[in-house]
Amino acid sequence: MKKLRHSKFKNTGVLFELLVRQLTADVLNNNKSKVLNIINEHFKKNSILTKELDLYKALLENDFRNQNKADKLVETVIKARHRLDNKKLNKAKYDLIKDIQETFDIEDFFKTRVRNYKEIASIYKVFEYNAFDNPTDTVNSKFTIIEHLTKKPISKLAKEATLKTYTKADKDLRLLTYKILVDSFNSKYSKLNAKQRSLLREYINNISNTSQLKNHIQKESNNIKNQLSRLNKKVNDPVVKIKLNEVVSMTSKFNKIRVVKDVHILSLLRYYELIKELKSLG
Repeated sequence: MKKLRHSKFKNTGVLFELLVRQLTADVLNNNKSKVLNIINEHFKKNSILTKELDLYKALLENDFRNQNKADKLVETVIKARHRLDNKKLNKAKYDLIKDIQETFDIEDFFKTRVRNYKEIASIYKVFEYNAFDNPTDTVNSKFTIIEHLTKKPISKLAKEATLKTYTKADKDLRLLTYKILVDSFNSKYSKLNAKQRSLLREYINNISNTSQLKNHIQKESNNIKNQLSRLNKKVNDPVVKIKLNEVVSMTSKFNKIRVVKDVHILSLLRYYELIKELKSLG
């Protein structure tokens, strides 16, 4: 039975995500980036890579409550992917990788962690392989996608039933990495200050160095805790003091985290904003 293998080098979703992350890191570090030229060249409107990327996005960015609708979307997208010219697509990926190799250290480039990696790898497998290559792996990949779309785990019985069936029958560029974080923050607060920009820069630059990133986050959370504790002494409103004490106690959770997630970064950004507000009141 053919083993379904995932390849970062051939996964359009992974390649695009890594390019966008590199572009974001360059922007935050005020470096002149060569990534935009690569993106504009290879992901032009109606290019074959853009067409495949849109199919990845269809399975990554949609949200369904109904499993049948999610299943229908997966099947429709797979059929659309099979209509693409594989020869042209492989040539386009080869040219893209060549440009990446000429611009970056390829090993460092692929070290960056990719969000939704499991889902993107599963999409690659259902795009690249047929059900009869490896029914078990195909079913698992498909249900990983459906679980992502529905935000609900698929029962073991449902997987087994689908496996049995398989064995019988043969828009614009994606938003910059962390733009969601920044947009979510800016929709409620003001522009990022130096501390907030520094935090995002650290997050991007050390996304593949989980140990260093975690240490930085924990150090920053301790600094925030100390600042909030000092500022709380200057607050006269008893209700506000109680709320601030609750916030200070919540910063201790950062010392227990194992993996830094977007929600942790967003929390720290809000703490920075709170500190800024408290200082303005003083």
